[in-house]
Amino acid sequence: MLRKIRTLAVKPAPGATPTLTLLLGGLAAFGAYFAMYAFRKPFAAATFADIGGWHFEIDYKTALLIAQVFGYALSKLIGVRVIAEFGRQGRAALILALIGTSWLALVLFALVPPPYNIACLFLNGLPLGMIWGLVFSYVEGRRVSELLGAMLCASFILSSGVVKSVAVLFLHAGVPEIWMPAVTGLAFVPVLLVSLWWLERMPPPDARDEVERVARVPMRRADRAAFLREHGLSLLLLVAGYVLLTAIRDFRDNFAAELWAAMGHGGEAAMFSASELPVAVISLAGLAALMLVRDNMRALLAMHGVIVLGALLLGLSTLAFQAGLLAPLPWMVLTGAGLYLAYTPFNAMLFDRMIAAIGKAGNAGFLIYIADASGYAGSVALLLFRSLAAPKMDWLPFFIEVSYATAIAVGALTILSAVGFALRGRRQGQSHAAA
Repeated sequence: MLRKIRTLAVKPAPGATPTLTLLLGGLAAFGAYFAMYAFRKPFAAATFADIGGWHFEIDYKTALLIAQVFGYALSKLIGVRVIAEFGRQGRAALILALIGTSWLALVLFALVPPPYNIACLFLNGLPLGMIWGLVFSYVEGRRVSELLGAMLCASFILSSGVVKSVAVLFLHAGVPEIWMPAVTGLAFVPVLLVSLWWLERMPPPDARDEVERVARVPMRRADRAAFLREHGLSLLLLVAGYVLLTAIRDFRDNFAAELWAAMGHGGEAAMFSASELPVAVISLAGLAALMLVRDNMRALLAMHGVIVLGALLLGLSTLAFQAGLLAPLPWMVLTGAGLYLAYTPFNAMLFDRMIAAIGKAGNAGFLIYIADASGYAGSVALLLFRSLAAPKMDWLPFFIEVSYATAIAVGALTILSAVGFALRGRRQGQSHAAA
């Protein structure tokens, strides 16, 4: 299969228009990352309540999540360099190798008894952190990158709920909790293979793409250091907000089963998907429309506005839920929409436009992986805080309190970042006028 993927890599789709080829490429990017989630998230659908030999203060499922997120965060840290320097050759083969390694870790998780199998979740997360940067490299730097990026981002919004629904169905069919993650991952292998096959058929960005969005090239160590010296403060403000968004987004995702149970809907497989499909539509439609904004600085500032809007939606919908104005399902939809409106731009459009607005050749993957490495450190910190500092606090009240704190902090940090970029844009405009 690897040989076949390489053979077809340079052949454009016969008879297809460039636009259709790109749209199919966006769909393939969606499919590839969607399939990856089947190797990362299915175990979150189980509770792992009765685990023999577990006598620690942290509950078993939280320990599994921390181990996996540690591996995933370490992968993101490694990816700051690897993704920044990786070229176009060998991407599909590397994606297959990384996901295959993560599946073998799930098999070991089922075979190794607890508590030792917790290490297998670390090994499962370690390869998967690279996948986003490799898949995103197929779609960045194009005039339609917002649309393709929105299609790609839809994968992590929809996939988690769908994968957990499939996982619950496997549990209902009699698959043991300990084997369910490996079985669920195996079910999505055909989607992964077909998606990678088509991704390799996408042509690179054309000359007009490079004029409007800047050429996308590997960034060596000196290039990365120069970028951080010049734009480090703006990046720090954005990443600080992203750390909070990643932590609460992961908490909502990983403990969705516990949150639904607290609201009276425990064990209902359909609830995972029912709450996430509207989230994808709400949060991605506006982001995709930003491809119509040709001026890169204006588009960058508009994305700051979308992040602030997401923070407001997260906070206000939680307030309405506590006041009894929203039922559980609408509240979960609106909190999800708010979180993903704020979270999604960091994974594609925001940094893609930042590179274009700054006007220096580079790649957005480097910036995405700085944010992600920091974000998943925040996710681990929130899990540890919940387990050690607030172990008696119920899942639902904890999520509500963190939602308020995140909404306020992310809104303030993003506004400060927007002011900085607006001033920079004004200076650039004055320089061009003087020239």
